[in-house]
Amino acid sequence: MKVLDSIPVKLDLEAVLKQMHVSNRSEMILKRIEGLIEIGRPIAKPKAIYNVSYVENKSEDSLDIGGVRFTSRVLRVNLDKVERVFSYVVTCGRELDEIHISSNKSFGIYCLDQIKEAILVSAMNYLENYLRKRYALRQISIMAPGAGAECDWPLAQQEGLFSIFGGRAKVEDLIGVKLTDKFLMVPIKSESGIFFQTEIKFEACQICPRERCIGRQAPYDPDLVEKYKEAALKITSNIYKSREVSSPSCLMQQLFIGHIYLSCYLGDKKVPLLIRATLT
Repeated sequence: MKVLDSIPVKLDLEAVLKQMHVSNRSEMILKRIEGLIEIGRPIAKPKAIYNVSYVENKSEDSLDIGGVRFTSRVLRVNLDKVERVFSYVVTCGRELDEIHISSNKSFGIYCLDQIKEAILVSAMNYLENYLRKRYALRQISIMAPGAGAECDWPLAQQEGLFSIFGGRAKVEDLIGVKLTDKFLMVPIKSESGIFFQTEIKFEACQICPRERCIGRQAPYDPDLVEKYKEAALKITSNIYKSREVSSPSCLMQQLFIGHIYLSCYLGDKKVPLLIRATLT
């Protein structure tokens, strides 16, 4: 486990404007944004913690990462050939929360929020480049609980990720990120998940059909969704074959609110299987 608490703050006007999708670049607006940047830049202290974790005990829809059990069909497919991942928590830091903006100044509140987001993005890029160089990684991808279609890798499994680092209290002590009872992080501009090496770049957005998402990083890809369905069924089939029972013979497939329900015969016994969301 390693803490990165000297992440350089890369924050300039153009990066924030890009983050904000500002079309009106009047002198007054630019000055207001630049003024907040000048206040925030010297006090911002983004931080990260990561751990080299190993993947073990793979089953149909779950696996262990760093000794902690996680359940997700998509995660299981993505890590089918992967033995090592990098668990992480990254934050823009609590320091920017000390900047006071009157509650009636909505534009200023929005600007500060987007400055925090820009710092978080910069810190994520720093961590990714750090891992690439230190561990000689080629292409790497990210998965995070609640990203994409949440019901595949539920947000509640943030608890498991934090336990890899010693639990909620330990993470808060090390980098100032608190996990709430609803599994949200404070500061809100924080992110947790895993990096893993892959031949093909994966974005959770590719398998999420949600429309009008301002955080979308890649277009929805229904063909990729079909590939994940096939890969998940192949994993299930191979596991049952390795147990020396009849491979699943699918009798029924029903799509219902983001889930695929499968009824299969294993030998002479009918067994219901559930392949979770984001596979529809």
